[in-house]
Amino acid sequence: MIEPSDRTPLPRAFFDRPVLEVAPDLLGCTLIRRSDDGVMELRITEVEAYAGELDPGSHAFRGRTARNDVMFGPPGHAYVYFTYGMWHCLNAVCGPEGRASGVLLRAGEIVLGAEQARKRRVSARYDRELAKGPARLATALDVDRTLNGTDLCADAMSPLSLLPGTAPDPDQVRNGPRTGVGGDGAHHPWRFWIDGDPTVSAYRAHAPRRRAT
Repeated sequence: MIEPSDRTPLPRAFFDRPVLEVAPDLLGCTLIRRSDDGVMELRITEVEAYAGELDPGSHAFRGRTARNDVMFGPPGHAYVYFTYGMWHCLNAVCGPEGRASGVLLRAGEIVLGAEQARKRRVSARYDRELAKGPARLATALDVDRTLNGTDLCADAMSPLSLLPGTAPDPDQVRNGPRTGVGGDGAHHPWRFWIDGDPTVSAYRAHAPRRRAT
């Protein structure tokens, strides 16, 4: 597949909306990853919405910090965080500037550059597992904190950009509780996915970590 030079990223206005509008609209969109290794493309199949200071499950629930600063805008930028001391996760910042919110890209189908992803995801048995889950997605696309703040609406030279894709039929879009979120945010039905797509990750309820005795 050859990447056309005239494809235009999603406009800033796409992201400058409430997070619960942006999240399902990202299903079917195309994420582009450009690096010295070449170009990769991923069709987004699963996302989760996080509503900042209004959402106990969000990194921004307790306000602005050095870690979550990008979440406060402007919209249309990448928020990349490091978790459990070993994994990165990729989010798209949305909503009005100054009010934190973002969409976690949970899973997708790699439609270009699978050979690169296989080198990074050697434990994947099938290509449908290459980006099946947020940490796997970031690993497959070689996303880390150096890409935090990247403009997803930038031109073709950007290391990350989001393009329109083929939206799923509305009857295929499902929503439910977010994976692994506990506390007061556990039951928000803010996870969205394309029903029946083999790249969508399995739902897992929050399991509190046991403290060493």
